[in-house]
Amino acid sequence: MRWENLTVESDGHSRTADVALFGADAVTTRTFDTPEFRGITFHEVRARSIINRVPGASRMPFEWTVNPYRGCSHACVYCFARKSHSYLDLDTGLGFDSQIVVKVNAPDLLRRQLGSRRWLGEHIAMGTNVDCYQRAEGRYRLMPGILSALRDHANPFSILTKGTLILRDLDLLVQASEVTDVGISVSVGFTDPALWRTVEPGTPSPERRLDAVRTLTEHGIDVGVLMAPVIPFLSDHPAQLRATVRAIAASGATSVTPLVLHLRPGAREWFMAWLGQHHPHLVRRYERLYAEGAYAPKWYQRRITRQVHDLAQEYGIGPARAGMPRRIPEPVEPVDEPVSGPTQLSLI
Repeated sequence: MRWENLTVESDGHSRTADVALFGADAVTTRTFDTPEFRGITFHEVRARSIINRVPGASRMPFEWTVNPYRGCSHACVYCFARKSHSYLDLDTGLGFDSQIVVKVNAPDLLRRQLGSRRWLGEHIAMGTNVDCYQRAEGRYRLMPGILSALRDHANPFSILTKGTLILRDLDLLVQASEVTDVGISVSVGFTDPALWRTVEPGTPSPERRLDAVRTLTEHGIDVGVLMAPVIPFLSDHPAQLRATVRAIAASGATSVTPLVLHLRPGAREWFMAWLGQHHPHLVRRYERLYAEGAYAPKWYQRRITRQVHDLAQEYGIGPARAGMPRRIPEPVEPVDEPVSGPTQLSLI
């Protein structure tokens, strides 16, 4: 790891590791012997900045992000953010799932930055790199402070999540929506329980996520569903697409936006290893489908989009429309990484 003099605490014992990015007073590594965190290591860091500028070449519709965590215990095998773990000399496979960086000072730091005369109150997107409502949030509780700061400064924001823990902060979200533009998107790519258990093993079930959509909408918060990813040959059958869109519509979601699986370096290797283990007969088909790069062919993407939009119209919902709260589109780059690369990470 690119950290210096790392203080390690595990089962009450401390030691110092010789790594190369932080001083001993900046990083503390902990493990917790509880069922929900067994096998997970937390690296607590004190960030120098928490509002990150999106690289200029990105196609994102926003310019600023806040990401209180790195790595994600959701363990989604396709997660595009896996590559960013390599910038810390951490493994992009199991390491991404189990080595979680926690920016413990994120709420206080955000409040200070929002109060700066240089900050112009622009939209801030969260959940664009890793999920801010992953399991670690249940212990570290960074989001209540973050949401309180955004509410108090009436700063517009959006959240993309697979985590039902967002309901813990329902009151704060309602309060924030009364003073600023709040956009919430929940990611539900499919409703197949067998596929969910293998491809998104650390997440709440699709059914529970849609229950969260229902609860949020019942409290007056518009919620869109990012139907992502649609996984070729595993969740793209017309009957599967229909079942997913029907369930999304029943949850009260205000929009549905389909996104086909993309496989950038870091995620591609991990996903293909998973595919070879669970669906070996599909490996050659994937190699052909993704032969040109990280994205499925345009014809395939257009076909899925058309099918989902037709189903959405049938069930009375549709893609995000002008005037609705901001939704989070497909991530194009690990957006909390500066253009200059891994030596200037946003967590320092």
